[in-house]
Amino acid sequence: MIFPLSIVSLFALVSLGLLASPWPYLAPGAVIGLVGFTVLYRKPTWGLLGIAALVPFEGFFKDSSVSGSKLLGASLAVIVMLQLALHQIPSQRLRSNLWRYLIGFMALYLLSLFASDNLGMSQTHLRELSVGLVLFVITLLIGRELNLDLFARLVTLSVSATCAMAMFSSRFQDKGRAAGLLEDPNAFALLIAFAVPLGLLLVIRSQNLLHRLFWAGCCLLLLGGMTKTESRSGLVVLALSLAIGVWHYRQQLTRIRSRHFGFAMLGAAIILPLAIYAMPAGYLARIQSLSILSAGAKAQDESLGRRASYIVVGSQIIREHPLLGSGPGTFPLHYATTGYAKAFSANRKIGDLYRRAHNTYLEIFSELGIPAGLLFVGMLVQGFYNLIRARRTWLQRREWQHAGMVTHLGMSFLSLTLFLMFLSAPNLKYLWIMLALTWVLRLKAEQPALPEAKA
Repeated sequence: MIFPLSIVSLFALVSLGLLASPWPYLAPGAVIGLVGFTVLYRKPTWGLLGIAALVPFEGFFKDSSVSGSKLLGASLAVIVMLQLALHQIPSQRLRSNLWRYLIGFMALYLLSLFASDNLGMSQTHLRELSVGLVLFVITLLIGRELNLDLFARLVTLSVSATCAMAMFSSRFQDKGRAAGLLEDPNAFALLIAFAVPLGLLLVIRSQNLLHRLFWAGCCLLLLGGMTKTESRSGLVVLALSLAIGVWHYRQQLTRIRSRHFGFAMLGAAIILPLAIYAMPAGYLARIQSLSILSAGAKAQDESLGRRASYIVVGSQIIREHPLLGSGPGTFPLHYATTGYAKAFSANRKIGDLYRRAHNTYLEIFSELGIPAGLLFVGMLVQGFYNLIRARRTWLQRREWQHAGMVTHLGMSFLSLTLFLMFLSAPNLKYLWIMLALTWVLRLKAEQPALPEAKA
């Protein structure tokens, strides 16, 4: 792969400029940057893997204008554009059946932006969403070379590491609930729910016993971290995702003999009581509240009552602005003017009054309008269909390894889409990377039978 001489010259000029500046000690940084840029130019998928691995650690740099993740993302975007311009990456890779939804969604997004109730908030929302859109394009272009096994390892390790930090240090907790390096325990639970299927895949695929035990330990850390978050939505999403995994491996389960079943029951009889004993009492109370979702229960449970108020306010916005919504990112502005904001705010702080919808679908339908909301949902449904087609194709060819990988990635993607009902995260990096991967995986599965992919 040819490295542009202009880039080398640029870094050389920067180094000389730094040597002549009052900060000559920064000159070696330009050399290190050139080395990193060169490596990334030759292996751009390493940049995408690095971004995925850094997602759980972004809280370290939340107050910094420059972070490792931002530098890596900006460098990767520049490299991919250069390679695309130099025809080192075929432009045909941009073709995807997801564009039909995304282009319509973004057109309506821009119309809603111009008609927004608060242009400043909408512009901030657009800047945040643009990160996900850039990752979507990058993944389409270089996703075919992405090592999915390494992707699963890095995501599992990074999320497991933050789980260990949150479980054993109160510094990474929010009022006793594990939050990792994020501000919201539910956002941390989303990362855990995304990583668990990938961790289980590594346990199943590992041939070495020590490796299998290591990944099993990571899965235990993930489950312990989920318990420590005390997230009810996380528990529901994780249970549903694991149920789908059991269905995928139902044929392998028939190979279990009666003596193995007895050992499994004995293990369950020991582990389940221990898990319930170790589970925080507050978490048990929060789980029990799910079984009594009546009007009285909502009144007693402040969290459920607050979520009910989001639905009321969002429904009102949809009725008033059905076509283009109130503008991207403006839900907190409308919520703050209601009595719910004061009722559910103990200290009347700005962050407590201006609350997001904690439901990505409700937020998009209310802020962007019904047509944009339908296109967003349609894009996610198309992503699921791509994974189903890819899995079906691999199963027909008896490529069990590929089918298993698609199944576990599908479980992780399902966890993301379900969690969007409990969290406002339209700019989540994992979401846009996985959306592009759904098309890449389908294309790779169908490529021998379909030399020219459908648009």
